[in-house]
Amino acid sequence: MTRLTQMHPAQQAGILCNDPQFQQFAAIRSGLPGTKFCASAAAQYLREACNITSRRELNTNAVAHSNFAALRTSFDAWAGRIAAPNP
Repeated sequence: MTRLTQMHPAQQAGILCNDPQFQQFAAIRSGLPGTKFCASAAAQYLREACNITSRRELNTNAVAHSNFAALRTSFDAWAGRIAAPNP
């Protein structure tokens, strides 16, 4: 079984957008606390956060990949999976 961190960023993003916790995180970050996005709304949030039009860009655009890594870190800290990064 392939670990999430061993997958291409676009594939990671697709899995992440289907995660109910990420859907809630995306809704909160979009100013809609108390709601949960569907997978397509979470994907739209991710595209906007990473400044891309397609998740495929995460595999080839270094800036988008860096933005995605920062978003993943923020989400993992919010979800309690890692310690919160220092500001």
